[in-house]
Amino acid sequence: MPINELLLISSILLFLSIFAWKISSRLGIPALLLFLGLGMLAGSEGPGGIYFDNAALAQAIGVIALALILFGAGLETDWSAVRPALGGALSLSTIGVLLTAIIVALFANLVLHIPLIEGLLLGAIISATDAAAVFSVLGARNLQLKGQLLPLLELESGTNDPMAVFLTVGMIRLLTEPHATIFSVILLFIEQMGIGAILGLIIGGCSIWLLRRLDLDVEGLYRVFTIALALFAYGLTAIFDGSGFLAVYIVGLLLGNSSIQKVDRLSRFHNSLSWLMQITMFLILGLLVFPSHLPPVIVRGLFITAVIVFIARPVSVLLALLPIKLTLPEKLFVSWVGLRGAVPIVLATFPLLAGLPTAPSLFNLVFFVVLASVLLQGTTAPLAARWLKVTASSPEEQNTS
Repeated sequence: MPINELLLISSILLFLSIFAWKISSRLGIPALLLFLGLGMLAGSEGPGGIYFDNAALAQAIGVIALALILFGAGLETDWSAVRPALGGALSLSTIGVLLTAIIVALFANLVLHIPLIEGLLLGAIISATDAAAVFSVLGARNLQLKGQLLPLLELESGTNDPMAVFLTVGMIRLLTEPHATIFSVILLFIEQMGIGAILGLIIGGCSIWLLRRLDLDVEGLYRVFTIALALFAYGLTAIFDGSGFLAVYIVGLLLGNSSIQKVDRLSRFHNSLSWLMQITMFLILGLLVFPSHLPPVIVRGLFITAVIVFIARPVSVLLALLPIKLTLPEKLFVSWVGLRGAVPIVLATFPLLAGLPTAPSLFNLVFFVVLASVLLQGTTAPLAARWLKVTASSPEEQNTS
């Protein structure tokens, strides 16, 4: 495609995405659903007619976008506000993700007769939640949540991606490497999380030290610096076989909670950048899917969605939050807003690039499950909040744990 046409089409899609967000905020529909829909309409089987079938490019764009989004999320996270919810969030992002993957795998094996390892791969891919997607719905309806619910969901959405990535990579290793064992996968987990956390702390600390001494005449260069910092943190950590997503989030969290005066302005910039990355990622993923390939997976997709929404997610949340002091309605609400987003679709490109025979069908299945999850849970989140009585009627009630 000539560069002039590419720029024109890209700008039109961005404009349409902004209008779509406005529509979604009024109707209470998660914006990502409309972004994906725009990508599908612009694709080869839609009116746009843009042929795109490059899983490697889609994955690369998705990884870069997720790294910048997680950095921005860490930058905006108020540590003093979310610290009380840390235990519950870490439990959800590790134990909860693992339990979700296992439960989905068992049901897929028993009912759909999918081999257990392939079922675990499916469960791993769709185990990550995108709680941030529902915040726009809650904000559009002007709903405030009680106590630590919002910090809990915020931290979970920022910390559960590394676990889902690890499980996905681990299951692919078991499927593609004959000599791989469960023990080697456990070592992979320790290695990825350990290296990700250590390098995240080191890079974050060094970046704070450097920014305090760096005197740039042009303010815009500080923004360039933080973009480079996020990409550097991810790239360096990934080279050392660590979790780049975990490292990026930690770097953003440390920088955002430092005493550097420029942080507020940087946070506003990265909020805008995160929106651009989200829109770009959803549009690309929408382009990647062929709508005609979805009907064969509808029955299985509805079954998997039902298992996640009504069994796997509630069970994993209730068990993961067992020692956490939350009421049953609050835990049920956490369960209900655990909708899927872009991360599972990006992870579904991993088996495609690994050359697994069932990868194309798996990608279409994951895409359908994301659509169904967002449509069901995302649109009903405000109703669930009111029905479960977890909304705050005053700022004091909102801050009461």
